[in-house]
Formats: sequence, C-alpha cells, structure tokens
Amino acid sequence: MAANPQNRSNYSVTKQVARILEEGRVSRRDYFQLVSFFLSDISVSEEERRQINSVFDALQMGRIRISD
Repeated sequence: MAANPQNRSNYSVTKQVARILEEGRVSRRDYFQLVSFFLSDISVSEEERRQINSVFDALQMGRIRISD
C-alpha cells in the first residue's frame, strides 16, 4: 500500500524538525523551506504547524542558530 502525500510530508517535517533541534542549528535553506511550508495553505496539519513552531521558538530563545 502506498503512503499518501500528506503522510510523507508529515514524516519529512517530523524528521527535519527533530534533526534541527538535535543539532542545534538550521541551515538557511531548511529555514526558508519550513517558513514556506508553514505559510502555505495546502495540506499543512496542525501537528506540522506545531513542529515548525518549535523550531521558530527555539530560534527566538537562542537554543538553535541559523547556519550557512
């Protein structure tokens, strides 16, 4: 059985957010990708929004930094 696109995007967001929080840094590319995904109105679940918000919150609090 094939996974639907929303499940795949949820998995990639979950994996990406976990990696960012674990490493304590986010690349500019990943940051802009998360911002674009967060601002899109198409197939963004509340869970995905919460996960992305955790990255933005960590940035504001200085727990992670943006790297090139």
